[in-house]
This record gives sequence, C-alpha cells and structure tokens, in this order.
Amino acid sequence: MIEGITGSAIGIIFAVIAAFILLAIFLTFVPIALWISAIAAGVRVSIFTLVGMRLRRVIPARIVNPLIKARKAGLSVTINQLESHYLAGGNVDRVVNALIAAHRANIELPFERAAAIDLAGRDVLEAVQMSVNPKVIETPFIAGVAMDGIEVKAKARITVRANIDRLVGGAGEDTIVARVGEGIVSTIGSSVTHKKVLENPDLISQTVLSKGLDSGTAFEILSIDIADVDIGKNIGAELQTEQAEADKKIAQAKAEERRAMAVATEQEMIAKVQEMRAKVVGAEAEIPLAMAEALRSGNIGVMDYMNYKNIQSDTSMRDSISKIGGDKSKTDLTED
Repeated sequence: MIEGITGSAIGIIFAVIAAFILLAIFLTFVPIALWISAIAAGVRVSIFTLVGMRLRRVIPARIVNPLIKARKAGLSVTINQLESHYLAGGNVDRVVNALIAAHRANIELPFERAAAIDLAGRDVLEAVQMSVNPKVIETPFIAGVAMDGIEVKAKARITVRANIDRLVGGAGEDTIVARVGEGIVSTIGSSVTHKKVLENPDLISQTVLSKGLDSGTAFEILSIDIADVDIGKNIGAELQTEQAEADKKIAQAKAEERRAMAVATEQEMIAKVQEMRAKVVGAEAEIPLAMAEALRSGNIGVMDYMNYKNIQSDTSMRDSISKIGGDKSKTDLTED
C-alpha cells in the first residue's frame, strides 16, 4: 500500500516537472508577455506572427517595441517593413527614432529613404538632428602664400546642415573640409599682398562660399566664418635665399672646373717643356762626340775646332752683355 502511494507521488512530481519544463520552453519560444504588451498598446500583432519571427531567427522585441513606439507617434509603419529592414542588417530602432524626429520637425522622410540611409552606413538619426540643429565644423590652420611671398594661416568654422535627399551617395565632412581648405589657399594665393588678407578676412569666406562647395555632398553649407588669421614665414625670401645659395654653389663648381682645367693645361705645358729640354740636353751631349768623330775622321781640322770655340765664347759674351743691359734698364725704370 505504501509502495503504491510512493510510486504515484513520484509520478505526479515527474509530471509537474515536465509540465514546468514544457511551459518554460513554450514561454521562451512564444513571447506571450510581448504579445500582451502590444495588445495593451493598441498594436495588433498575431501570436503566430511572433512565432514566425522566432522561426525566421528574428528577435521579436527588436520589431515589436519599435512598432509600438512608431504607432504611438502616429506613424504608419508596418511590421513587415520593420522585419525586412532587420533581416537586411539595419538598425530598426534607430530608423524609427529618426522617423519620429523627422515627423516632429515637419521634415519629409519616408521609411524607404530612412532605411536606405541606415543601410548605407550613415547615422540617419544624427542626420535628422543635424537638419534641425546645424553642425559647426572647425578646420585646422590652413596655410597659403600671397603674391608677395608671405605665408598666411587661416582657420575657418563651417556651419553645415544635413541634406536628407543627398545622404545616399553624397560626400562626407572630409570632402567639405578639403574643399574649403582648397578655396582658402586659392584665395590667399590670388591676393596681391598679405596685408589685403589681414585687412579683410571676410573676403576669404565670401570667395569660398560663392564657389558652391557643397555640391555632391550630403550637406548644405550655411556659412563659412574665418575664426583666426595668422602670419607665417616669408616663403618668398626663403626661396630667393635658397636660389642664391644654389647659384653660388653652381658658380663655385664651374670655377673649380676651370681651375682644374688650367692646372691640367699647365702640367701638360710643363711636361712638354721638360721633354724639349731633355731633347736639347740629349742633342748637346751628342755634340762633343760628333766633334771628336769629325776630328778623327779628318772632316774638320784643329783650326776649325778653335773657330767653333771662339764663336761659342763670343756668343756667351754677347748673352752676358745683353743680360747686364737688360738689368740696368729695369733698374732705371724702377728709379724713374
């Protein structure tokens, strides 16, 4: 009897546990609490739709909560639109928040455009907020050189507003900064003197703003204000100094080349003179031998040899006299 009662109690306990497990699995798979919340908020969502989301690996809360939010804000958004955007990898909650913000600000923003902006990788909510509250972009110091060679540095503040229609495919903030920097450089470069830029910095913003720099971008430029202007280096003087130094080095190189050529020519002349002297010395060394041979062979006599020596002595005397006369004339010229 006791054993029968114990067996039936154990069976009841196992049945209760199994029922609790099945109920937990059912409540986990079927979001009853979310379904009740939607019904309480006036959003009709079928329980089978929620089960279908589970089967499609969609988190029901990521769809139902934004749907409740949109319906409460008066937006006509369907659950299929939200689910398809979720399956495409978009951020449903951010898109719904952007739609609500645009609706409150009277900005026309269809769900398809908001979803496309979100899927393009841009923050659609930030874009709507920027359309309502323009953003100020501050550029770094941008340097330009005026025609007089003085470097001028300018910093600008760009007030932009997001253009919802051009968010998909439009360029970002970096393009705006780059175009404004190019405009500042060209404006400073076209100025005759740097003083003109310092006297009227507003000329830079007016010139840059008139070029339509926001074309093809996701923004609309409202104003460009020059925040600070500073004087940099004298680039023209530095370039002239560098050019003069380069010209000096070129002239020195050419002078060194000419000197080397002159030294080479002098060495060549010295070598030729030495060669000629060697030939003369060689020829003079052969004269006594030739005279001796001539005396032996009887081609000349003793008297002929004596006449030759007298001629040599006379020639040496005349050279000595001419040198003495030349030195005396030089002395006279010096005294005069």
